[in-house]
Amino acid sequence: MLALALVLSIVAGALHFTHANDVLRFVAAAGALSLLATVVGHATDNLGSRLGPSATGVLQSALGNLPELLICIFSLRAGLVDVVRSALVGSILANQLLVLGLAIIAGGLRHGTQRFSMEAPRMIATLMLLAVAALTVPTLAHELHTPAEPHEARLSAACAVVLLVVFFCTLPFSLRGDPAVTPEHPSEDVHTVWPLWLAVTALAFAGVGAGLVSEWFVDAMLPATQALGLSQAFTGLVIVAIAGNAVENVVGIVFAAKNKPDYAMGVILNSSLQIALVLTPVLVLLSFFVGPAPLTLVLSPLLVVALALGSLVSAFIVYDGESIWVEGVALVGLYAMVAASVWWG
Repeated sequence: MLALALVLSIVAGALHFTHANDVLRFVAAAGALSLLATVVGHATDNLGSRLGPSATGVLQSALGNLPELLICIFSLRAGLVDVVRSALVGSILANQLLVLGLAIIAGGLRHGTQRFSMEAPRMIATLMLLAVAALTVPTLAHELHTPAEPHEARLSAACAVVLLVVFFCTLPFSLRGDPAVTPEHPSEDVHTVWPLWLAVTALAFAGVGAGLVSEWFVDAMLPATQALGLSQAFTGLVIVAIAGNAVENVVGIVFAAKNKPDYAMGVILNSSLQIALVLTPVLVLLSFFVGPAPLTLVLSPLLVVALALGSLVSAFIVYDGESIWVEGVALVGLYAMVAASVWWG
């Protein structure tokens, strides 16, 4: 995997510097990013394999969101604020609906009803509902034409600071996890265990590579999507979100298929929570310094409703501590409908 990521990154760089076809550059960069994200996932899984499901999920999700963070930063520098806003919402929805649904399907078809510890998933689901509520405040201020409407950027910054404070307050609990769950070594079941030096080296390579490839990806994104006839909303909500979340796409589903639902839930749900409580507010604050326009949290009514539905449905599924494959089908179906709704913009 590491060698393949290196080769595809070199190909993406060659296409970028030779000014090749825009669509070809975009596809190569997206593929390289997905492989680099998978390398990050394998390396962090090896580093965190002795920490238990909750702590592994936090570590996996934090470093797994690195490619998306870099994509969004370069997009903000390019003035693609709408793409970033759609990508953040799309990442939350992709994890809550698509990836969680695929993981439940993979685990359910192979092992029947899967049961997992309820404490951590319940906490994450509750915090996601609160985070989504906080993310809708600037939208409500805008749509209801309150006195805060002319101050959307500052209101978004204030909400971002509150979300970061909430995250740091919940971090000790997330790292402690559920004492009833016995720590295991998921790496042994998912892929060959890497020695420590290899995990650290791979993580460093993937971080540097993701930084370079993200810039090439963003540079090719706008002309490529225009050539393909894709809207910025669909590009951000679906393409960027899935490319930037390849870690959760691969690792969470494999954990579920290997009958490790606690680890699957830890990785997937923690990723959604960290996007809402960390990645989104960090990008809102960074936008005041790196972009021509600030990133506000004023979303379209469709995205607000989609976020609320995604959080409610995923919370309902994890609250009972068990899942069946039909629930996964329903989650994937809901994601497909949301994606179809933004196909035209």
